[in-house]
Amino acid sequence: MLERTRIQQALTTVEIGSTVTVMGWVRTRRDSKAGFSFIEVNDGSCLRNLQVIADRGLKNYQDEVLKIQTGCSVRVTGTLAASPAKGQEKELQAEEIEVLGWSGQDYPLQKKHHSFEFLRSIAHLRPRTNTFGAIARVRNATSMAIHSFFQERGFVYVHTPIITGSDCEGAGELFKVTALDLNHLPARQGEVDFEQDFFGRPANLTVSGQLEAEIYALALGNVYTFGPTFRAERSNTSRHLAEFWMVEPEMAFCDLQGNVDLAVDFLKYVFDYVLEKCLEDLNFFEERIDPGVIKNMESMVSQEFARITYTEAVDILSKAQAEFEFPISWGEDLQSEHERYLCERVFRVPIVITDYPKEIKPFYMKMNDDLRTVRAMDLLVPRVGEIIGGSQREDDYDRLLQRIEESHLDPEDYWWYLDLRKFGTAPHSGFGLGFERLIQLITGMNNIRDVIPFPRTPGNVGF
Repeated sequence: MLERTRIQQALTTVEIGSTVTVMGWVRTRRDSKAGFSFIEVNDGSCLRNLQVIADRGLKNYQDEVLKIQTGCSVRVTGTLAASPAKGQEKELQAEEIEVLGWSGQDYPLQKKHHSFEFLRSIAHLRPRTNTFGAIARVRNATSMAIHSFFQERGFVYVHTPIITGSDCEGAGELFKVTALDLNHLPARQGEVDFEQDFFGRPANLTVSGQLEAEIYALALGNVYTFGPTFRAERSNTSRHLAEFWMVEPEMAFCDLQGNVDLAVDFLKYVFDYVLEKCLEDLNFFEERIDPGVIKNMESMVSQEFARITYTEAVDILSKAQAEFEFPISWGEDLQSEHERYLCERVFRVPIVITDYPKEIKPFYMKMNDDLRTVRAMDLLVPRVGEIIGGSQREDDYDRLLQRIEESHLDPEDYWWYLDLRKFGTAPHSGFGLGFERLIQLITGMNNIRDVIPFPRTPGNVGF
């Protein structure tokens, strides 16, 4: 690896007067009539650029330095000096500049401001912009916070399969996986003969690692998954992705109350961690994207979360002096407008809603004694709505089998899941958090396609 000092270090911990070598990409170059150039260099380690002062006395000043354009990669060796310019403490007095990679007038990021829609069309270059560099650093810090939270509490990180034969949600929005020749599909009785396929049966990309995580929770106690999931939902909106990341803890010997407590502690921990590690980037989002994102997180760290049942939520909404696009009645799922109304207008704090009607929740959630509701929980936050969904899992064999059949699923596909209720069943709970939704909440970014490095959506598989 080439020896260098990261710009973040140069601007914060390296003393003035030190000789350093930095490497990065040129954001701008402007030339002074006095015979020197100002070159702004960024290496991705932080939001700020390092200003390089290139004097005409450099041996390659005329032949190379004056030809440097936006997008070039450079290696600069020089002395850190106090900067007289407003807004920056240090600058680098160049003693040697080497162009490592040239860039021309066709470099797409010549202007300072581009629409996010345009930047999605050049996903291979958009990380070089301030916004997407900051998003990448926030994703990194948030990922570390997630792992730190669970590791500090003795959870085991489990890698659940990407290819699976089951549909966790029962919604049927699955990407099929096959090795068959699609131009010559083997058939039997008028249907595709999957016995001739690679796995000998239909397979698909996972929509959740939850069911497999339950296997390990019922052996190791507390586990979590953190990985990609896939849904073939043809929703071409700012809230949907075909490929996204999920965080899913599962805890043995844990009821709904313990599940809620962990979810609340988890969110507070993550927000606190990111506020500490990414304040410079968060200030950028506060300034340029959505004023209030920092205050929003700080308040969620300090506030007590409200806790109500679904029935109480419906009662509040039905009496509300507000016009909703979707009328609400008991048995209907809450829409985003309902969730935000409860958070932002009624309680003005994050809310946990529990005990939903069984008909609007998946088969694996534990039935309450009323046989009408299940021990589900959704955690709602201001500005976004639902950010976490979970439940106590059904641990009774007969009730689980009944719910699988009511959901029009084949019990044969879930024989192993049912086995867990035959051999040492135990109360257990878990929840799922959409990682990109969390990054949206932290950064204030409006479109979910802008908080994942390479968005996959209907009609767009990238490059």
